[in-house]
Amino acid sequence: MRKALLLLVVCGSFASAQVVFAEQLGAIQFLNSGKVIPTNLPFSEAVRVGNVLYLSGQIGIVPGSMKLAPGGIREEARQTMENIKTSLEAHGYSVNDLVKCTVMLADMSELGTFNEVYKSFVSGRYPARSALGANGLALGARVEVECIAAVSK
Repeated sequence: MRKALLLLVVCGSFASAQVVFAEQLGAIQFLNSGKVIPTNLPFSEAVRVGNVLYLSGQIGIVPGSMKLAPGGIREEARQTMENIKTSLEAHGYSVNDLVKCTVMLADMSELGTFNEVYKSFVSGRYPARSALGANGLALGARVEVECIAAVSK
């Protein structure tokens, strides 16, 4: 009897913890603003879980098209960061809400140029960041950046 009661208490506590966690997490929303990438692609522009926004990787495409901004790494990096800014703002966030970014470069020797552009968008409170070399980015891009943003509730 004591074992059954203990098991019931443990299971009840576990179920309560799951409910509290789910409430803290909030609803999961799959978002596509259509302001940067076409909405017919097989992924979401962003996914919001509670107060955290996970952005899909952005490349330097001209919004509404599938064409990269001309001009090489500097212009692609600038357009990539503009696209991130646009996506964040479309969902109620800003570049000041970024907490983590992952940068993928076709050529790691272009990291310095990317950093110059990046610093013109994100300054002061820099998000945590990783950078890596990648072979074969979408559409032959020189750079792709994915980000996570969070706001206080």
